[in-house]
Amino acid sequence: MNPQDRPIEQLAVALDTPEWPTFEHWCDRLARRVGFLKVGLESYVRWGPRAVARAQEAGGRVFLDLKLHDIPNTVAGAVASASDLGAELLTIHAGGGPAMLAAAAEAAERAGSGLQLLAVTVLTHLDAAELAALGLPGAPTERALAWARLARDAGCAGVVSSPLEAAALRATLPRPFRIVTPGIRLPEGDRGDQRRVATPGAALAAGADLLVVGRPLTRAANLDDALAAFSREIEAAAPRT
Repeated sequence: MNPQDRPIEQLAVALDTPEWPTFEHWCDRLARRVGFLKVGLESYVRWGPRAVARAQEAGGRVFLDLKLHDIPNTVAGAVASASDLGAELLTIHAGGGPAMLAAAAEAAERAGSGLQLLAVTVLTHLDAAELAALGLPGAPTERALAWARLARDAGCAGVVSSPLEAAALRATLPRPFRIVTPGIRLPEGDRGDQRRVATPGAALAAGADLLVVGRPLTRAANLDDALAAFSREIEAAAPRT
């Protein structure tokens, strides 16, 4: 395999589209070129397990981003179902509380498939003003860190958090606890509807393990060029030995 053909393991691509041919096209183009294909709410609500199966058929590892948030028994059942689908990563909301997180972790362990749970902390479109409006005063970093500790203590494998919180989380939560960061943009990229964003290099330097990228890749005028740009940023951030 040529170096340029190696998958960019640090990338998870969000496959968000209402069009099945487009979803299939992205699966086929990206499955073997990135670490994970992320099947999120838009795709899963529209197509269900079929979307997961199609991503796997293309050769992709599946990151099932459903952000489960319900009573512990319901979430535990959903975790077991996700395990049966063969997903490798699954999101749940840290805001569901310790009992829900623990029930989810226990369900994943019982399933025995190796499914890893990622607890979503503070969504990337939320800033301090939005948190205050929700009755959650304080800085996003403080909230993310508190919920990340809950997730770790409950048995989750990692968290999803803004790249701006990654350094504070990593300082407290060493590897192998995983930090997954959405809100990733190239230096010249458009922020879209996300407020707390960072470049790939900055996120990795702060301690992130997996970078979630959607529109900067899936809506790029030239996918190969966009992947190459992300690869250069990630390579530049890699520690020199």
